[in-house]
Amino acid sequence: MLNDRPRTAHRIGRRAALGLGAAAAAVALMPGAALALTDGQARALIERAVADVNAAISSGKTGPALYADFERLFSRYADVPVIARSALGPAARSASAAQMAAFTTAFQGYLSRKYGKRFREFIGARFEVTGARPVKTFFEVKSTAIFPGQAPFEVLWQVSDKSGRDLFFNLIIEGVNMLATERTEIGAMLDRRRGDLDAMIADLKTAG
Repeated sequence: MLNDRPRTAHRIGRRAALGLGAAAAAVALMPGAALALTDGQARALIERAVADVNAAISSGKTGPALYADFERLFSRYADVPVIARSALGPAARSASAAQMAAFTTAFQGYLSRKYGKRFREFIGARFEVTGARPVKTFFEVKSTAIFPGQAPFEVLWQVSDKSGRDLFFNLIIEGVNMLATERTEIGAMLDRRRGDLDAMIADLKTAG
């Protein structure tokens, strides 16, 4: 999820896909924890998410209405607090509860606007879920993104019930880790504000 514009339609699709998401490998599940989630449940979650994404793609909505759809999908299927904490990185450890709540809300809106603007790039595309497997203490659900006139590419969804619900907490698009990429970008934004978290939160409310 870099700021520079991709130079090919294939890269556009890959990077728009990263916006689906927006979860913390760090929080990811303590080694040795029991898996209550099953592969069938993990796959079912992503199948529902993919169906809703496909519906949003073909809805014809634009602007704020499309961004609102994206935000609803993100909050419904993603572990937003975990993703936000991971994206904030080390600064999350010193943030107050109020700051974390404000950052999480601002971050969710920021991603919704940022990637909602790219949703039209998905017109004519579809996602297909192809399998699920356990990885340590979470499940990885494999899907394929299919764009007209382009080679299909793999999208891996990492799913956990660690927060009490079946939710995805990371995406890996052809080896590109959403969490790692977003964490780098948010870290750079914070550095440009000399570590002022409140200033970044205020800016995130209108960025994207």
